Amino acid sequence: MMTAHEPDAPLEDDDLAGYDVNGRMCIVTRESGSPEELIRFVAAPDGTVVADLKRELPGRGCWVKIDRSLVDRAVAKKLFARALKMDVKAADDLGASVDRLLAAQLMQMMNMARKAGQFVSGSSKVDAAVRSGAALAVFHATGAADDGVRKIDQARKAWHLGMETEEEIPSFRLFSESEMEGLMGQNAFIHAAVLAGQAGEGVVKRAKMLEQYRIGGQSRAAGGAGRQKQ
Repeated sequence: MMTAHEPDAPLEDDDLAGYDVNGRMCIVTRESGSPEELIRFVAAPDGTVVADLKRELPGRGCWVKIDRSLVDRAVAKKLFARALKMDVKAADDLGASVDRLLAAQLMQMMNMARKAGQFVSGSSKVDAAVRSGAALAVFHATGAADDGVRKIDQARKAWHLGMETEEEIPSFRLFSESEMEGLMGQNAFIHAAVLAGQAGEGVVKRAKMLEQYRIGGQSRAAGGAGRQKQ
């Protein structure tokens, strides 16, 4: 019996395969989705499988939903070779390398937001940004003290209830201090907030993508900072 996660049907020829009104098709689940819900993979010149996060590398591509477990399954079942119709090699640690790429992409966008004045760090500045409605999302180091996180959570809830927003400002705990120091150097933080603006919005988008990739399904931090009820 064919299951949703173990397709027996032949895979299509290229990355347009499975494209319909709902989007492209995941080679693991055989479920379609928009490009924003999937990660594109292509064969590098050396025959290895690489993630094309910007969806701009040339050549035939295939798609996997934004879920680490599905990427690992595609590697284990050798689905990339079938989908790309090439003798390609998907490294055993492909899932981990995609995580590193997503993390680096997020950190780069955080640095852009900082340069654009759309990123603040420090508990007092984050609290003020949340309470004023300027914050699009907040971030905490995974080792941040519970008391500091709780105070900012209280500010998020106060803004949500006071302004009757649809959802609370999203909160993320994605990196340890040491991980951030390795990626951001002196810009590492314990508590931070991104502010309204193009760069800030880019940070939230990439943070949700990384969280979704790590936990599967929808990001637990889904939601925006402030669409008020009509």
